[in-house]
Amino acid sequence: MRIIRADLHIHSCLSPCAELEMSPQAIVRTSIGKGIDMIAVCDHNSAENAQAVMEVARGTDLAVLPGMEMTSREEVHIVGLFARVIDALRVQTLVYEHLEGENDESVFGQQLVVGPDGSVDACNPRLLIGATDLPIEAIVQAVHEQDGLAVAAHIDREGFGIIGQLGFIPVELELDALEVSSNVALNEAVLKYGDYQDYPFISSSDAHALEAIGSAATPFTMESACFNELRLALRGEQGRSVCYENRG
Repeated sequence: MRIIRADLHIHSCLSPCAELEMSPQAIVRTSIGKGIDMIAVCDHNSAENAQAVMEVARGTDLAVLPGMEMTSREEVHIVGLFARVIDALRVQTLVYEHLEGENDESVFGQQLVVGPDGSVDACNPRLLIGATDLPIEAIVQAVHEQDGLAVAAHIDREGFGIIGQLGFIPVELELDALEVSSNVALNEAVLKYGDYQDYPFISSSDAHALEAIGSAATPFTMESACFNELRLALRGEQGRSVCYENRG
């Protein structure tokens, strides 16, 4: 077993609110430079750049998971983490079916689909910054149907955090973890949100710019940096765990 440092919520240049510098090459280079062992690419309501980041990272010591930050009709952000790109894209298909509107680049910014070399393949025309008409329960269910992990994003934030939007976390919602931002230390989150101690907590950067990558990260005790080990760590099984005694 060893300590794996993971930043499981990073946006690429596909997200309209992210800097255009967030190319696959730059994300991988910066993550490695900051000593991160595992990242997840989680753009707003899309997973179209995940494959490119994974390809850039191939052959390095950085593990990359495909992910997506989805917005429910309650305007709650749920991060889905997956073992395979195809699983993320299947959920993306559902999200696209329930996402209305077209992006206005002059208002929200560009949404670039890029290749591993940073070349622009397309501009996604959808309103990725918008909310789907899917309830939270449907999003969590869709993630689990693809054997993914469903995480309530940045619960310490008023905007788009589940507690800020709803005032509570529904007991019937089968979340795999609760995420806090860099504003709250991981140890402090466990105490601050004591009513939800049955959930594992993680800390992620939610990076929209290169300098933010790794500003918050979660230390895990795992055998290796991969999806199956992450699942075990979140469940606290087979000696894997979240290292709350560290500060990421």
